[in-house]
Amino acid sequence: MPDTTSNMEVKNLEPQSLWNNFANLNAVPRASKKEGCVIQFMVDFGESLGLETIQDHTGNVVIKKPATVGMEGRQTVILQSHLDMVHQKNGDTVFNFDTQGIEMYVDGDWVRAKGTTLGADNGIGVATIMSILAAKDIVHPAIEALFTIDEETGMTGAIELEPANLSGTILLNLDTEEDNELTIGCAGGIDTNTIYNYKQEAVNKDGIAFEIVVKGLLGGHSGMDIHKGRANANKLMNRILHAASQVVSLQLSEIDGGSLRNAIPRESKSIITVPAVQKETFLEFLKTFAATIHAEYQSIEAGLNISANPIALPDFALSKADFDKIVLAIYALPNGVFRMSPDIANLVETSSNLARVILRKGEFVTQSLQRSSVESTKTDVANAVGAALSLMGCDVSQSGDYPGWKPNPDSAILDLMTSLYRDIFNAEPDVNACHAGLECGILGGHLPGMDMISFGPTIHGAHSPDECVQISSVQKFWGYLLKVLEQIPAKK
Repeated sequence: MPDTTSNMEVKNLEPQSLWNNFANLNAVPRASKKEGCVIQFMVDFGESLGLETIQDHTGNVVIKKPATVGMEGRQTVILQSHLDMVHQKNGDTVFNFDTQGIEMYVDGDWVRAKGTTLGADNGIGVATIMSILAAKDIVHPAIEALFTIDEETGMTGAIELEPANLSGTILLNLDTEEDNELTIGCAGGIDTNTIYNYKQEAVNKDGIAFEIVVKGLLGGHSGMDIHKGRANANKLMNRILHAASQVVSLQLSEIDGGSLRNAIPRESKSIITVPAVQKETFLEFLKTFAATIHAEYQSIEAGLNISANPIALPDFALSKADFDKIVLAIYALPNGVFRMSPDIANLVETSSNLARVILRKGEFVTQSLQRSSVESTKTDVANAVGAALSLMGCDVSQSGDYPGWKPNPDSAILDLMTSLYRDIFNAEPDVNACHAGLECGILGGHLPGMDMISFGPTIHGAHSPDECVQISSVQKFWGYLLKVLEQIPAKK
């Protein structure tokens, strides 16, 4: 795909090798579970450098580069990032992720995308590793570059890793999103999905139909941003429907809310019908109720927009009994922070995100993701979500369970990187655990005794079209990583 002018602007940033690799990567479609093109891209890249390149049975790619002269006695380092990215766009953006490359532009000290996710999560990490593999002037020990697949929708690559392809003893995961952080632990997760077949009834032919739209929310990463108090479009829509049903004789025909399992929902749409004689009552209600919600979120969700637009009458709606079941069940669902860690200050221990709500043609579906750094509370919140929906008659299934990563405060690579950070930046790094689902917990299970740490440049708005990466932070991260590679300890 030809580069756009804006992408050429990105390619001219420093360090040029990294930004060029990022732009080239972003020209390749790489949705989770659709990584065929980017897997081949990475295999071709490794082979073009004459390096040993391995593709395992699930699609992970390993590229091995020998140590530079004088570094042969140092421990082998696994540099790891995931190839897939979250594909999200604004509702008014015309874009085909299956065929188009990401259109980027420079905005001061930030790189952004035009109406879509940028793919800096985890594309900057991938591009960084590519630059080290291709470089001829960087001092480093033996490198095993591990590019995993499907991190965003199930950690499939990490779960199905073939550990025999790796021999390293230190793993540097490049998927943390604040450049002053050294991450030494993370949450595990589990998906709770439900389905319910509801009874349909004819719509009141004397009624007036509206499409209710909730949009303009910040959304964001359902792990990293869950504690920020941002609105969930699915929960807001449910509040509107519940409150409206107390005021008018409402029939519900459709809901389509949220998009990806690991993103806080930014938008939701529903189709309802009200009696013609209650049209003005409904519109006045919505105006007043929208003002109430705006007041609740005025300091957080400045872009929130709630509207109702007249549309053609649908043929069917769900029955009143099923309406009550569904709306009350969604109301009962835990959403957001479930429990803060009692051991680590300001760390979300357990959370749930109602990511997707679909209601149409006799079928009601929900998708949610529960996260926790403690296995027992992960089970607890997943059970709570499942219970609320099971009580109304839903079939509940849970899948994609993956473990968290227990912090190791005695890590040797942590000691090295903390000391280097102080020396280089004259500041203390923020050593912490995060509420996102990093692959380290799973990889550590495959590679017992691995000394692991995660770090990276500053990325804001991951998993949303507001995603951006800070240029100066990438430069800081790049220089820091090169110093770390120079100081890797000798083999034990």
